[in-house]
Amino acid sequence: MPAHTTLITPAELQTLQAGGAPLLIFDCSFDLAQPDAGAQLYHAAHIPGALYAHLDHDLSAAPQQPRASGGRHPLPLREVFADWLARRGLRREMQVIVYDRNGANFCGRLWWMLKWLGHEAVAVLDGGLQAWQAAGGAVRSGPEPAPDPTPFIAGPALRRLVSAAEVLAALDKPTQTLIDARATPRYRGEVEPLDPVAGHIPGALNRPFTLNFQDDGRFKPADQLRAEFEALLENRAPASVVHYCGSGVSAIPNLLAMEVAGLGQTALFAGSWSEWCSDPARPVARG
Repeated sequence: MPAHTTLITPAELQTLQAGGAPLLIFDCSFDLAQPDAGAQLYHAAHIPGALYAHLDHDLSAAPQQPRASGGRHPLPLREVFADWLARRGLRREMQVIVYDRNGANFCGRLWWMLKWLGHEAVAVLDGGLQAWQAAGGAVRSGPEPAPDPTPFIAGPALRRLVSAAEVLAALDKPTQTLIDARATPRYRGEVEPLDPVAGHIPGALNRPFTLNFQDDGRFKPADQLRAEFEALLENRAPASVVHYCGSGVSAIPNLLAMEVAGLGQTALFAGSWSEWCSDPARPVARG
């Protein structure tokens, strides 16, 4: 059976489960204002067999730990994250499914990180846990048994990570098109609730990540996403796109949506605005 590499529906996941496919499922539910809330929701109800992945503890580098990016949610080193995945039992032949209760905002981070570590067979559960339950999917509470560790190691990166220095070097060049996924008032610099400087990277386009979803939390149809991104890009090459947000997390729904739309793979500036604005030498735009 072909691997699912972007989105998977609840019905498709149920079919995989019924067929005994080798699966690894992660619940990435999170709340930036209440960092423990996601784990509490997971313990109250999750897809049977799903493991919990915490944005701060599992999907970001710990304080004082070496990191692969800057910003408020720095990426861990690839080998550190590969070890985390090995301790959760990941094998190369497994189909990984990630979901949350937050519009694919946090599970998208794990989707991208698995691609970054060379694991192509990973998909976001379209519509999240809400869609799963609406389709009659089972849930259970409490912890899951600890998985058996595996010798998983990182392979060649399947998605491109861009540094602040690379973004700066390519400003105003046709080889780079920046897309900012934050809400428009933050992009314009009218408000800034999290970082010390308001505004955006000069030349960046704005597409709030919430625009990728229908009212029920599922991604918009591929043809609609394609039309919207093509209108935003105005003949700029999709391959030139580098996505960013505040800390590299909510940029992922835009990146994933472009792949769903058939526009190909694009890059991520994971340090995002929180890293960019930490250096006063870097230019800032407003409006």
